[in-house]
Amino acid sequence: MRKLIVQELVSLDGFFAGSNGEIDWHHVDDEYDEYAKGFLNSVDLLLFGRVTYHLMENFWPTATNDIAYKMNTLPKIVFSTKLEKVQWQNTRLIKENIVEEVKQLKQLPGKDMAILGSADLASYLMNAGLVDEFQITIVPVVLGNGKPLFKDIHDRVGMKLLRSKMFKSGNVLLYYEPL
Repeated sequence: MRKLIVQELVSLDGFFAGSNGEIDWHHVDDEYDEYAKGFLNSVDLLLFGRVTYHLMENFWPTATNDIAYKMNTLPKIVFSTKLEKVQWQNTRLIKENIVEEVKQLKQLPGKDMAILGSADLASYLMNAGLVDEFQITIVPVVLGNGKPLFKDIHDRVGMKLLRSKMFKSGNVLLYYEPL
């Protein structure tokens, strides 16, 4: 069965974005790009919520690097009740039955699936017990306020640390499995 992996960058105080959605504090360098390329090669489907989809759709189609190629060519699904259509190549829109759709996707053959950003979607699917792994990169910055990575979580979720990686930048990548 395919795994669903949530991949996020977060501040030391647990925010995945600033109060206005800003991510200018993300520290991404060549070393992190190598991790990102490897990660994108390990998945064959990206899942997004509406807000992150718009952010990605406005950036990646005009970017020109190895990561952009993967972001643009990988199949993508946007889960949104508000969107009417999607325009980014290789993207389809699902408006209802999110949990059932993800359960079916996990049963299909293929590589793992990933949620990038989309903290609301990640929390929703975490509550449904569908997230198999978290790859959380802690960026050494305290924002003071912002959008929390986890919100509206119904029950406590213990995590097992699978491994970690420290980057020269000070970022620390933690691989967790929900218990």
